[in-house]
Amino acid sequence: MTEPVRRDATDRCPGVFTTHVAADGAVARVRLPGGRIRPDQLETLAQAAAAHGDGYLELTARANLQLRGLTDVDAVADAVIKAGLAPSSTHDKVRNIEVSPLTGRIGGIADVRPLADLLDDRLQAADVSASLSGRFLFGLDDGRGDIARREPDVCAIVRSAAVPGEIVADVLVGGAVLGSARGDETVATELLAVAADMIDICHGAWRVADLAETERTELDDRVRARLAPAVGGPTPQPPTSQPPTSQPPASQPPDPIVGWFDQDDGGVLLGAVVELARLPARLAEFVAAVQAPIVVTPDREILICDLDEGVAETVVRVLAPMGLIFDAASPWAAVSCCVGAPGCAKALAPVRDDLLVRIRDGEPVTEREHWVGCGRRCGSPSGPHRSVEATPDGGYVTHRR
Repeated sequence: MTEPVRRDATDRCPGVFTTHVAADGAVARVRLPGGRIRPDQLETLAQAAAAHGDGYLELTARANLQLRGLTDVDAVADAVIKAGLAPSSTHDKVRNIEVSPLTGRIGGIADVRPLADLLDDRLQAADVSASLSGRFLFGLDDGRGDIARREPDVCAIVRSAAVPGEIVADVLVGGAVLGSARGDETVATELLAVAADMIDICHGAWRVADLAETERTELDDRVRARLAPAVGGPTPQPPTSQPPTSQPPASQPPDPIVGWFDQDDGGVLLGAVVELARLPARLAEFVAAVQAPIVVTPDREILICDLDEGVAETVVRVLAPMGLIFDAASPWAAVSCCVGAPGCAKALAPVRDDLLVRIRDGEPVTEREHWVGCGRRCGSPSGPHRSVEATPDGGYVTHRR
């Protein structure tokens, strides 16, 4: 029988108004629902990181941005608020919404960006959602299976969009399909209802996986009672982001989303990564200067969207020498790590330094790797990967996850 997990009321996830104090200074995490950020907002964060932090923007495994080594937390919070990136102090940490990064541009059954905006608005307006843990995760999958396979706490995966503007989506809780809902308004309502149900059933739970077996059964029963029968059957678990057969033909890139891609509307999307998933503030300012929509993905990629070919060529020519990596074969498209020592007091090794040595002098990277300084495994990818964990003797041990 599954035992319940009872946790402290505070989950210690950093936000903008509640930062985490690390060995290298305060850490603030800026939630980007769907990973989307405007150029002016990125420029503001870059300037804040340069003026008050370590000069980098960290890309997280939930498609958010993080600032470390902050010396003036209030100044950073003020900048983030003015940029419109922290619209609610009471709901700042719960705006965890992962969205198919390519939605509305390449493939997918429907564009779920409007649904993401609606869900974010509803999440901030609901008093009960302020009680959610900063670890609770919403997912919106446009039908390709890329978000559903990450098993958010609650996820809507689009199954059809036969009527313009009216999607039909299956609702998944902890990876299990429990039923379906029709229309953005209904889908958003049902996703928030799942979160409210979890709080009601077990106020101390951070995530659905924390529930005891009887509590999970009660949650599933409540959700099924509200939903129509499921439409799409088993949740797709593709090894890459290839589209399901029910969606329209489209040019669909494989994982990772790194390189040059043709959008369905004829525009160009550029996908890139950076070393150690750390975007230097100066480089971030140059990305912002392109004046194009930007999407951060849960795989720590940076997508620069809606470009014409001439602008795209200029972006690659100018930003590649500055450190933006557009090569999908680069090891940095497949490796990630926690901060390690000395930035984290719990870390047993200087993970970043050791990973740099591994990339520059070691064996080729043939699978996704994540390097960590201790057993907490911060920032680990949601899917299968090779976990390289520091040990007290100064070495590393490898686990398959």
